[in-house]
Amino acid sequence: MWTILAFISALCLGFYDISKKIALRDNRVVDVLTLSVCVSALLLSVPLWLSRLCPEMMSDTHFYVPALDLRAHLYTVLKSVIVLSSWVFAYISLKHLPLSVVSPVQATRPMWTLVGALLIFGERLNTWQWIGILLAIGTIFVLSFKNKSSIIHYKSSIQNRYYIALALAILIGACSGLYDKYLMRRYDHNAVQVYYTFYQAVMMLIVWFVVNKKSKIKNLKSIKNIWAIVLISLFLIVSDNVYMLALRDPDSLIAVVSTIRRGGAVIGFAYGLIFLKENDPWRKVVSMIGILAGLICLAIGSIA
Repeated sequence: MWTILAFISALCLGFYDISKKIALRDNRVVDVLTLSVCVSALLLSVPLWLSRLCPEMMSDTHFYVPALDLRAHLYTVLKSVIVLSSWVFAYISLKHLPLSVVSPVQATRPMWTLVGALLIFGERLNTWQWIGILLAIGTIFVLSFKNKSSIIHYKSSIQNRYYIALALAILIGACSGLYDKYLMRRYDHNAVQVYYTFYQAVMMLIVWFVVNKKSKIKNLKSIKNIWAIVLISLFLIVSDNVYMLALRDPDSLIAVVSTIRRGGAVIGFAYGLIFLKENDPWRKVVSMIGILAGLICLAIGSIA
C-alpha cells in the first residue's frame, strides 16, 4: 500500500512543479511562496478546527488532527525551517533555469537521501545502489556540461549562482527526507503537516513584510496567475499527506519512497519540452533517461 501512496505523491508533485513554473513566470519568488503557503495553511485549518470542535466525528476519519505536545511542536518548527530553506532555493533556481533542467536534477534527491542514510544511520549500499548513484552523478555532469549548444544563456557568474541555489535546494531537501522518517515514526502525519504548514505561513509572512518594508505593500490584484498559486497549494497538500502516510508504514523505506516520489519530475520534464518548447530536447531526453535509470537502480537495490 505504501508504494501506491508514493506513486500518488509523485503524480501530484509533478503537477506541483508545473504550477510553480507558471506562477513564477510573472511573479516574484517571495510573493508566490508566501501566498501559496498561506493558502495551504487556510485549507488545512478546516480539518484542524473540525478536529477541535467535533473530535468524535473526526476521530474516525483520515482527516483527524490530534494535538501535539511542546517537544513535538519544536520538532515541527525545525521541519518548517528546513522545508522553507529548501523551497526558497528551489524557487529561485526554478524561476531562472529551464524546467527540463531543474526537474531532472531535482529527481536525484533520493540519491542524496541514501547518502545521508549511509552516513547518519550507518546503512550499507548494495551493488544496485552504487550503480544508481554513479549513473545519476554521471548523467547530471552530462546535463550540466557547457558546450556551444548549451541551453543556458546567462553569464557565468549568474549561471553559477542559480546552479548553487539548485544544489542547496537538493541537499537541504535530502535532509528533510531523513528528518521526515524520524518524525513519521513518532508523531501523527496529519498533525505534523498541519502545524508545520502554519509555522511556515508565519515565517513567510514575516519575510514578506521585511522584503516589502521599503515599498508599498502589494495587494492581490498585483499578483498574476493566482489560480496557479492555488494549485501549488492543493497539489502540495495532497502530495505531502500521502507521502507522510506512506512513511508511517513500518515496512516503508525512505529511499524507495523518495525515489518514487521524485519520479514525478517526468511530468514537469515533458511539460517543459512539449509546451514551453525548451531548447536542446534530445540531450535532455538522454539525460533524463540516464537519471531515471539511476533512480530505478536505486529502487531495485533498496527493495532487493
